[in-house]
Amino acid sequence: MTRSLIAIVALLGMTLFFTACGSSKTEAAKRPNILIIMSDNQSAEHAGCYGDKTVRTPNMDKMAAGGVRFTNAFCSAPSCTPSRAGFLTGQDIWRLKEGADLWSILPMEYQLYPDLLEASGYQVGMQGKGWGPGSFEANGRKRNPGGNMFNSFEEFLKTKKKDAPWTYWISSHEPHRPYVEGSGTKAGIDSTKVKVPGYLPDVPAVRGDIADYYAAVEHFDRELGQALDELQQSGELDNTIIVVCSDNGWQMPRGLANLYDFGTHVPLIISWPRKFKKGTVTDQLVTLNDLAPTFLELAGLPIPEAMTGKSLLPVVDEKPVSAGPDRDFVVLGRERHAFVRRHGMGYPGRAIRTKDYLLIRNNEPDRWPAGDPPFYGDIDPYMLNWPGETKYYIMEHKNDPAVKPFFDLGMGKRPEIELFNIKDDPYALHNLADNPKYAIIKADLISKMDAYLVKTKDPRAIGGDTKVWDIAPYFSEPDKTPRPSKEMQRRFKLEPAYDYLK
Repeated sequence: MTRSLIAIVALLGMTLFFTACGSSKTEAAKRPNILIIMSDNQSAEHAGCYGDKTVRTPNMDKMAAGGVRFTNAFCSAPSCTPSRAGFLTGQDIWRLKEGADLWSILPMEYQLYPDLLEASGYQVGMQGKGWGPGSFEANGRKRNPGGNMFNSFEEFLKTKKKDAPWTYWISSHEPHRPYVEGSGTKAGIDSTKVKVPGYLPDVPAVRGDIADYYAAVEHFDRELGQALDELQQSGELDNTIIVVCSDNGWQMPRGLANLYDFGTHVPLIISWPRKFKKGTVTDQLVTLNDLAPTFLELAGLPIPEAMTGKSLLPVVDEKPVSAGPDRDFVVLGRERHAFVRRHGMGYPGRAIRTKDYLLIRNNEPDRWPAGDPPFYGDIDPYMLNWPGETKYYIMEHKNDPAVKPFFDLGMGKRPEIELFNIKDDPYALHNLADNPKYAIIKADLISKMDAYLVKTKDPRAIGGDTKVWDIAPYFSEPDKTPRPSKEMQRRFKLEPAYDYLK
């Protein structure tokens, strides 16, 4: 071989070496994609990987087997709009003014993780409900706070820029009510095998309603499976973080719009084949608010000081750089859910949840927690004009001695302080707030909760403006003058229309 040929070969080898090194560095530095797949009103326990032996969720189960499953994940508020606002802003709902209410607005002053990612070069898309219900146009937003709207994930993958990192939010409408009556039976779900929680009557009407809910959960799981298939086909699976979760708990008495676990405890599974733990279960106490700072850290962006959520990387990363913050409790809250009390009054409350205990403070115990009679509209169906046999059965049999306890649990007024030993009483049936044996625990929980609320500047803790939550705009006019269906008028001897504005 001549010297000139040797030189050419050496030069070629060096070129290939540095090209490979440069490619490797580029690949290592490439920011991950983020795919969020969120169900609408699904409690944590209703998936196979969370222990339910009746509902079939093979895709959620697959995700859990390949990622990190959280057993103590909660939404910031048991209501769609504020829960999603907390998720997008990374902040506790009491910091978001009107954003703490259902059917209101999300003020422009709050930074949103999709906007921050987009400004740094991410392609941002979503489908379905996103932030809401409410009006993002009412205060000048040009798009849903969740991002640019697409008809499908497939459409987004086809139209996004080829080399840019992306984040996409699949915001399903399932398993939100109304459920299709008889859909559980049609789907092959045996209602005799569903698990009826201790706060609901175990009767065929309730079992059938739960079976129909299970069918809707299974529909969501199929949506998840389709999204995973599309991601696989795109060739971007290995560099995509996948988050599967729900916005809040199921639409049953003591569920949605309640600070009990059945309204706040949600499924959460996080997976990234390249870097995160696999087949891992964690009992760390977290909220959906922790996702925004997690996404920003993964993208290499600074986390705004206003975010009260904490990055989950110390929990999910195979080689975390730090142990992360202590996660021995979470503090949750609620303001106005639906427009179901005279003059639009809400049912404000705050709660602290540890691994063993739940303490709730009901700030206005004289109000009806489930909404004013006879609608009890914070429980769906809120205007009594579509199917919801669990609620209807309890209302219809409220004077039956066997059913009255369930009516009191779901619809009756509540004391200012409620305390439950979740470890021994998972259905939160026995209030221990006045039990002397739990006085020290009660005092400790109240102290921790109040300290956190003061630290995060909750107006209810520091003497700020709390009227905003009762007078905030509510962008669903029919809710203010509910009209029950003719069937429900007959069934419950109701008037054709009611007026909550008086």
